Amino acid sequence: MSITRPSPPPHPHPTWPVVGSGIVALAVAMGVGRFAFTPLMPLMMRDGTLSAAAGAEWAAANYGGYLVGALTASWFSGNPRRGLLLSLIGVALTTLATAGADAIPGAFAGVLLRAAAGVFSAWALVCASSWCLAELARRQVSQLGAWIYTGVGLGIALAGMLAWLGGRQPADWLWLELGLVAGAGALLVWAQSAGPSTAAVRMEEREATADALDSRGGHLALVLCYGTFGFGYIVPATFLPAMARELAPDPLVFGLTWPLFGLAAALSVAAVARWLAAWPRKRIWAMAQGIMALGTALPLVVQALWAIAASAIFVGGTFMVATMAGLQLAREVRPDNPTPLLAQMTAAFAAGQIAGPLVVRALGPGRWAGGDALGWTGAAATLLLALTALWLWRDAEPSFKSLRRA
Repeated sequence: MSITRPSPPPHPHPTWPVVGSGIVALAVAMGVGRFAFTPLMPLMMRDGTLSAAAGAEWAAANYGGYLVGALTASWFSGNPRRGLLLSLIGVALTTLATAGADAIPGAFAGVLLRAAAGVFSAWALVCASSWCLAELARRQVSQLGAWIYTGVGLGIALAGMLAWLGGRQPADWLWLELGLVAGAGALLVWAQSAGPSTAAVRMEEREATADALDSRGGHLALVLCYGTFGFGYIVPATFLPAMARELAPDPLVFGLTWPLFGLAAALSVAAVARWLAAWPRKRIWAMAQGIMALGTALPLVVQALWAIAASAIFVGGTFMVATMAGLQLAREVRPDNPTPLLAQMTAAFAAGQIAGPLVVRALGPGRWAGGDALGWTGAAATLLLALTALWLWRDAEPSFKSLRRA
């Protein structure tokens, strides 16, 4: 005889502070700490405060720091909210300090600051996902979890708009302004997230975890697909503004690519949260990586500003959907303690995005069969994204058919 457990009463606390905290936290951590360097790098090169070689070192340091942060994010499994607040303070301080990094001789200061920003960004993504999704599950509104990931696109769009509208002022001023924005965001998250910490996991969640582990038989494939995603998106995410600058040197023109990237990211996540909330996460992830493959392929075949803009929309409009779906999937298969799996997937992502620039550097400045290093790396990214998208789509098919019959 089966025993039906009574449904717990709705949680008395409002949900908007949790959702708002997640949106602001990811806007600060990713839009500023993680991706602000992309639109500011061509401006720093214009100002003569950063060379192309130093820019590559700064970017590599951020990728390496992101990997370290992903590998160490499980430190905060017991209290992800504390890890989130610590990481946001770190993002604000490192961003402010970057405004004066060029005053110190050598590139070491900038490299160190970008590495630290990468660590803090990874901590924030893992801790925000872990804390916010768990809090929303306690309030029985798990479907609202997708909305927190709009924060990444909003943060990217904000940083991009600031760099676009203020593109004719020194880049150091823009770093200072972004640091102040990040500090205000950290204070807002601290105020909104104040309250009791996440309660112990209910027995139902532990039982669901056991079922999920039995049915899936491990998560290596998910980690590998997430790592491929990191490799696939990193070339356009790093070089789109610079590619646009080669075609249109005016910052009021080439600077538009990054706001487009961020706006597409925010709107796409909102659309998925609104209209595809009931779809399997793997199917949403597969759709995102398939469209992203189109975005990485487009600049390879068309050398025009409209192609760069379209690539920004395709890649920007899918990279956060893939991030959201992957991290939500980790929460589904490990509801008792998702932080370790979140950290593993984020570490694979970080390793993939480190591999992208390393491949470009290893291929060097020459040309092979009519293609340069960026072109061949983009072609490899397109192929890998397409293959993993196909696997995710097919693997999600049984659950999708069951959902449609229900």
